[in-house]
Amino acid sequence: MAAQITGDDAGIRILCRKLVILKTESGLQWLIGSPFLPSVNVASTIRCIHTLPSDSLSPDVAKESDDIRGLIPRGFEIIGLIVQEKKDKKVEKVAGDAVSAVRNLRKTLYGGDSGEQVLIGAVLDWNHENSERDIQFFISKKGNSKRVEQVSHVVYEDQPEKYIWERGCIVRCELSLKLPLYFSVSNPKDVESAYARAIEDVECKLRDPQVTYIIEAGNKTSSGGSEPIVLHGSDLDLPLELPRNAFVIESAEESYTKSLSCKYFLSETKNFTSSSSVEKDADKILVSVMFNRSRSSQKPVAPTAEYYPAAGNAKLLLINHKLEVLFYVPKDLPLADMVLKLTIPGLVDQLHSFKNKILPDLLIQQSLLRPYHFLPSGFLHPVTAIYELSYGEMELKQVEVRRSLHQRLGLPFDRPLLRIANAINFFSTKDDMKDKSYPKGSSLLKNVHRDIPSSGVSGGIASLIQGSYEYYHYLQDGFDDSGWGCAYRSLQTIISWFRQQHYTSIDVPSHRQIQQSLVEIGDKDPSFIGSQEWIGAIELSFVLDKLLGVSCKVINVRSGAELPEKCRELALHFETQGTPIMIGGGVLAYTLLGVDYDDVSGDCAFLILDPHYTGNDELKKIVNGGWCGWKRVVDGKGKHFFLHDKFYNLLLPLRPNMV
Repeated sequence: MAAQITGDDAGIRILCRKLVILKTESGLQWLIGSPFLPSVNVASTIRCIHTLPSDSLSPDVAKESDDIRGLIPRGFEIIGLIVQEKKDKKVEKVAGDAVSAVRNLRKTLYGGDSGEQVLIGAVLDWNHENSERDIQFFISKKGNSKRVEQVSHVVYEDQPEKYIWERGCIVRCELSLKLPLYFSVSNPKDVESAYARAIEDVECKLRDPQVTYIIEAGNKTSSGGSEPIVLHGSDLDLPLELPRNAFVIESAEESYTKSLSCKYFLSETKNFTSSSSVEKDADKILVSVMFNRSRSSQKPVAPTAEYYPAAGNAKLLLINHKLEVLFYVPKDLPLADMVLKLTIPGLVDQLHSFKNKILPDLLIQQSLLRPYHFLPSGFLHPVTAIYELSYGEMELKQVEVRRSLHQRLGLPFDRPLLRIANAINFFSTKDDMKDKSYPKGSSLLKNVHRDIPSSGVSGGIASLIQGSYEYYHYLQDGFDDSGWGCAYRSLQTIISWFRQQHYTSIDVPSHRQIQQSLVEIGDKDPSFIGSQEWIGAIELSFVLDKLLGVSCKVINVRSGAELPEKCRELALHFETQGTPIMIGGGVLAYTLLGVDYDDVSGDCAFLILDPHYTGNDELKKIVNGGWCGWKRVVDGKGKHFFLHDKFYNLLLPLRPNMV
C-alpha cells in the first residue's frame, strides 16, 4: 500500500527530524512512511536489531517481524531500509539488496505482494561526515526485481506535524476478550492448540457479517454533535462474496452510512500550526466492537447447542485479553475501508503479539498483558508496547523488554522513557479513569519552591533539585500524624519525585503501607503496623529499595554545626542526581531541595521543605510562613536552625540508571 511516485512527486519527502545511524549499531535502519500521504515519505525510523549470523548487514526477517508487528500503528508501514555501504559491492547492488529485505519483511507483516509498490533502498556512506547528505536514496522499479534508480529530489519537511495531522486523524479501537480453553488433564499440551483455535475464532468473528462496529468522535468538543455510526460486518465487503447475478437491496440509511468518510466526525475549523501534535491537536475517532448478534437473521433459526464429549478428565483455563490498537487514517477514507483495512488487521496483529508472548508459559502462570502507547521525543506518531504486568515493572524480564524497545527506537538507556507512567492516553473514557494501570493526576501542590527568593548568600552558587515533586505534610488526606509522621511525609515527597520523573507508576504509599513494607522485609515486628513510631533515614532507604528499587547514600554528621561542611558534597548530589534529600535529626525530619554555597567563604544556605506544616495547601501561606524557604545555619537573630547537640542523618536517593 506504499505510495507511487509520479510526475512532480518523483522524489522523497523526509518528515522525521533526523536520519541517523550510529557506528556502534548494526548499520541497519528501517524507514517508516504512510501510504496515505502524498508521494513517498519517511515519517520515522526504527533500528533493525536482529541480523543474520552470516552477515551483520542482512536483517533476520523472521525475528524482526515478530518484534515490529503491532509496534507501529496501522496507517504507517515499513517502506524502506538504510544500510551501511559495503566496500566490495556497488552502491546500486547494496540498495537493491535493501529493497529485497524490505519486500520480505512486508510480506510477513502485511501479506500480499509488494511488486507494484515503490520501496526505498538507502545507502549510508561513512567516508564523509555524519549528516543527511551522506545517505544516497534509491527507489525500486516496478515488479519484484532488485533494479533500483537513484533519487535526486529529497525534500526535508519544515512542519512535519502539520503535514501529517492536517491530512489525517488518529483512531483507537479497544476490545476485551474472554477465551475459555478446555484441555485434557492427561495431555496439558492440548491447551496450546486450544488457544490457537480460540485466536483463529476471534479472527473469523471480526469479519463475521453479524459483528457490529460502533464509530464515534473522540474529540467531543470539536465533533459538531456528530452521532455515532454503526457498521455491521455485512457492510464491509459483502458485495465481494455475492454471486454475480445476485441483487443487493439496501435501505437509504444503509447506503448513506456506507458513503460516509472519516470527515463526518472531524472538525472543519481546526487550525494546524507547526507545533501541532497527535497528542494535543489531532482529530480522534473511537471504534468499539460488539460480537452480539444485533441483527435478526433473514431466515428463522432454531436455538442450537454444541456438545463436545471429553475422553477423560478435562480442565478449563480462562484467558482474558484487553486489546487496544491505534491507527492513522486520512480524513477522506470511507468508514467501511477504515474498519476493513485498518481496524481488523490492527486487532489481528495485536492478538498474534499476545499469543506469541503467552504461549511459552501458558500453563505456568496467568499472564496479564496490556498494550500501552508512547510518543517518544522526535516521533511523529505513537508506538505501542505490550507489557506483562504480573510481576511489576521492575521484574528483570520486563526491564529487558524495555531495554530492547529503547534499542529499537534509538532511545537512551539511562532514563525511563517507556515506563507505564510515560504512557499516553489519547482518549479519556470512564473505563480509563477506573483503570489503575493508567497514571493518575494529583491535586497536591507541586514544586512549591519555584518562586522562592534567593538565599542571600553572597557569591554563592545555588544547586537545586531537578524535576518535579509533590508537597506532603502533616494532616493531609484527613490523617493525623502530627508529632510523629514527618519522616513519612518526607518519604512521600521523595517517592512523588520518582513518580513525576516516571521512574515508577506506583501510588505514593500511605503511612500504613510504609510500615507494612518494613515488616515484610523483616526490619520491624508486625506490631509496628498501625503504630505511631518514628522512622529515620535507614528505614526510608529500606522502603525506597523495596518499592522502587532505588539505592541511597547516607551521610552521618555528629552535630548540626557540621552540616555546612557537607555543602560541597550536597551540591554535587543535586547537580548529578537531582533527587530530594531527607534530613533527620533528633525527633525532626525535613526535605532538602537545594543548597546555596560559596566555596571561598564557606557561607551557605539550605532550601528546606518542612513536612511539619498543618494548614491547607495554599502556596502563598506556605511560602510566607517559611514552611518552604532558604534556611541559614544561623539566622539574623543568632538562632541555629540545625541543633548543635543532635546528630543528623542525610538520605541521598540515587537516580536509577535504568530503562
